[in-house]
Amino acid sequence: MNAAPTASARAVDLDKAWQITAGIDAGSNAIKVALVRSRGGDDSEVLALADQRIRRRSVHEVIDATFGEACTKAGLALGDFDYIASTGDGDAVPFRSGHFYGMTTHARGALFLDPEIGGVLDVGALHARALKVDPRGKVIGHRMTSQCASGSGQFLENIARYLGVPLQDVGELSCTSTNSEAVSSICAVLAETDVINMVSRGMATADILRGIHLSIAGRLARLIKAAGAEGAVLLTGGLALDRGLLQACKTALEETQGRRGLLAKAPIELRSHAHAMYAGALGAAILASYRWQQLARAGRVDLLQAAVAVA
Repeated sequence: MNAAPTASARAVDLDKAWQITAGIDAGSNAIKVALVRSRGGDDSEVLALADQRIRRRSVHEVIDATFGEACTKAGLALGDFDYIASTGDGDAVPFRSGHFYGMTTHARGALFLDPEIGGVLDVGALHARALKVDPRGKVIGHRMTSQCASGSGQFLENIARYLGVPLQDVGELSCTSTNSEAVSSICAVLAETDVINMVSRGMATADILRGIHLSIAGRLARLIKAAGAEGAVLLTGGLALDRGLLQACKTALEETQGRRGLLAKAPIELRSHAHAMYAGALGAAILASYRWQQLARAGRVDLLQAAVAVA
């Protein structure tokens, strides 16, 4: 009769085990899903990504649809997952195995996308936050915008709707501006009043959008500095691919670089990534793999399941 494997042998096997995990980022405007194959959070491979806007649908309906879309892309079913992690509004994901806070998942996901970063700028629908992260992806400093919407994605979407510009075209149109004018960065209501006045004066739409971007960027630049982020900073969240915002943020950072009280030890370089909007979902999926491994080591995962994962 063969002896049962020792605890140390099991630990070695678990280090080799692959997990298939899902990260579901339930935001206020959109649902993002990332499916990942990983060894305890290492050697991670993205199997599928999917996102859908909530609009007027039920949040649970959109979560099911987005998760189903990602599973179809990867050829997976619900029973194939070792762990499903939520982030954002975790209560909206009833079939989750566990939950991770948004700051933690965005930091881990951003580091996966760009291992050189020392910070994250997450611009969501309702608020923005800047994170300072260490080389392991641990958050060691953070700042968040106040409840005023003037630095958020929803504010930009409202302005775009008023101007009759599709949200996906805002960034490119802003970059064509030749004569922008600043709008209020203190209050969303005042900023919207500024925009109405600009329209009545016949100002070009591109110039108005550039002014909005510069207004948001000024707040975001101060946020990054206050969080203590240095070096490369990755832009994540719903506005991660807004080229106009990225350009405006770079301009704002250049203007504040070197000002008294705002000088960083390393110049800040704001970066983008094609998958940056999925940072929260990716981080949740990668952390899910690590949590599965820890649970397995503690004997809280079926050993037969663990053995199959090694194979």
